[in-house]
Amino acid sequence: MLLWGNRASDGQSGERIGVSLVLEGVRKEVDGNLHIADLSLTLGKGSLNVLLGATLAGKTSLMRLMAGLDQPSKGKLVMNGRDVTGCPVQRRNVAMVYQQFINYPSLTVYENIASPLRVAGLRSAEIADRVREAARLLRLELYLERRPLELSGGQQQRTAIARALVKDAELVLLDEPLANLDYKLREELREELPRIFAASGAIFVYATTEPTEALLLGGNTATLFKGRISQFGPTARVYRWPQDLVTAGVFSDPPLNTISAVKNGPTVSLDTGLIMRSAGAFATVPDGRYTVGFRAHQLGLEPAGADSMALPAIVSVAEITGSESFVHVDVGEHRFVAQVPGVRRLEPSSAITVYLDPLRLFIFDEAGRLRSADLAKAA
Repeated sequence: MLLWGNRASDGQSGERIGVSLVLEGVRKEVDGNLHIADLSLTLGKGSLNVLLGATLAGKTSLMRLMAGLDQPSKGKLVMNGRDVTGCPVQRRNVAMVYQQFINYPSLTVYENIASPLRVAGLRSAEIADRVREAARLLRLELYLERRPLELSGGQQQRTAIARALVKDAELVLLDEPLANLDYKLREELREELPRIFAASGAIFVYATTEPTEALLLGGNTATLFKGRISQFGPTARVYRWPQDLVTAGVFSDPPLNTISAVKNGPTVSLDTGLIMRSAGAFATVPDGRYTVGFRAHQLGLEPAGADSMALPAIVSVAEITGSESFVHVDVGEHRFVAQVPGVRRLEPSSAITVYLDPLRLFIFDEAGRLRSADLAKAA
């Protein structure tokens, strides 16, 4: 495990003291277009923070503000108690890795990784130790004498990640860094990176479009939508307890299934015309209009229990991925996706029944705020 990081340390454990990044009312406009909207956020030392959102949600714009590559139109950024709002990136202790790998083509892999250490004036022996440890972690030992153009795309990205890790930066920004890596290495790094992040004491910010990747990385997650953070907190809690419909939608892949409903005493009427008992999540909310949300894996082809609600459906398409199938169905005017285990060969236009467990629902009010969910089963 990498145990770098003696900058701003206590002289004993190597742990950074007081490393934190605070964004206060940060706003970014470009040519009248709003990129980041009045955002406030605090990131603590040694924390792993995932920015989760679709393309153009504002993830890269926010990371550029954190790095000092761009300046906010309003608000300020405070690093370790010091206002760094107008401080250029050259004067900040920041490292950044992009989805499109960036390396020095004329330098070997060893020299690419070592470049920030040489700029910092470290001794050759320490540089060698750090470079070889990073190369071991990123599976680059056999390629240290090669140049980037002699590497595959995945190897080039690994080189860029290794260079960021050895820099001993207080803030490390990773903009979808694993997107170009092969599946096996991506899974290995997803497991190893949180341990590296915790050991370094730096603040890590990791941008992704994939809810699954956020869950695998853990730490904290901020869900972004149209330049706004809808929720920030421990990743598992944000996933299982989204505070509004926007957050639930951002943290669902395939997209969140939704349907309108009206509760009236002991019954709930869905806009498909079906009527169900006010059980499960509906048991705790007052009468009124709601939006019901449920993820693809919460919709089944078999009943989960005696209270499961049967929905007559027409198959649109069944996508078989090997270990599971994604069944797209039409229920009235609604298109739902069911993620079910195994190979399910269902013909388009065939009539089937899908089942919804009333205990596995998110209930949102007319303002889109979460009113009820079963924590034990909504995941």
